[in-house]
Formats: sequence, structure tokens, C-alpha cells
Amino acid sequence: MAENEFFQLSDQPGLDKEAEISLEQAFVGKVWNVVRKTFSFQDEVLVREYISHRGAVAVLALNDKDEVLLMKQYRAPVNAFLFEMPAGLRDFDGEDDLVAAKRELAEEADYEAADWAHLHSFYTTPGSSSEIIEIFIAKELSKNQVQFDRTGEERGMIPIWVPFSQVLEAVMDSKLKSPTLVVAVLALAAQRNKNG
Repeated sequence: MAENEFFQLSDQPGLDKEAEISLEQAFVGKVWNVVRKTFSFQDEVLVREYISHRGAVAVLALNDKDEVLLMKQYRAPVNAFLFEMPAGLRDFDGEDDLVAAKRELAEEADYEAADWAHLHSFYTTPGSSSEIIEIFIAKELSKNQVQFDRTGEERGMIPIWVPFSQVLEAVMDSKLKSPTLVVAVLALAAQRNKNG
């Protein structure tokens, strides 16, 4: 199969709007809502429940030593402390992704950046959530002067700087398990490899 044929196959649109029979709220939670979608697929009527998500952003912050800013954060669903990048939800549907990324870097890590670039987009768990994460690279960092009042798990976050080469090695050894961090690190490594 030729490369262009592969990408045509892998980037197919979804179902026509007419295929959707109903979309209803199945559960309203403190953070997430679950929707129940009934739709026609080939010769069947299917029902699927999934987390309705407004999307999120993440920031791979790199300093002038090529170190990555990692945040150690507790994650209740897996009952573990994970090293992650500064990240967070869009504050509202349709919020500009770069604006959200700048906010999250400031709120979680007390940094701002002069140089921003989009790195990658990915669906986190397309079998159970509509969440898409937009990952940005931030460089030319400086400490911001605004103090943020952190609550919940964010209050206990611990920031550290780690050389990119060590982060990449830890990803390859499955020592880092945050999916957003894994995707970002592999995407940047591939980008650097491609650019020589």
C-alpha cells in the first residue's frame, strides 16, 4: 500500500449526522458527564456511553539546557503519583488552545514563555471519551509574577527539571506512564530525528 493510500484510509470522516438517533445525558458528575449515543451503524442500531469532554491542552516546557519541566501529581483513578507536563481542561467550549496552554503553564508551574509552537494533537481514549489534547512546546521561559491559589491535587504538585534525553529514555523504558507526556516526548523525538 502506498503511503498516500494509508493516510486516506486512516483519516476517514465519521458517520453522517443522520446516523445519530439520539444523544442524551446518562450521568452528570462533579468533573465529567457521561452521554448515551444511539446511532445507526451499517445494519444495526448501536448504543454507546462515553465521557463527554470539552478538550484539554498540555505544555512541553523546555529550558535553554534542553530540560523538560515535569510536575509530580497524584491521580486518583490509578492511585499513583505520575510525572506529567503542565496541562488542563479548556475553561469553556471553544476556548482558544494557545490561550489555554499559556494559562495552564502559568497556573500550574508559575512560568510564561516567549516562544510557542503546536506539537501534536491526539485523542486520549477514543473508545470511552471524546477528549482531545492539544500539545504545545514552550521555550524562552521566565517566571511569572502572579501567585495562583492551587487547590486539590494541584496543591501538592512538585515541579522538577529533567534533561530531555533522560525523559525520552524513561518513556522508552515505560517508567513514565502519563499518556500525554509519552506522546509529547515521542513526537518531539521524531521531529528532531526528522529534522536531523
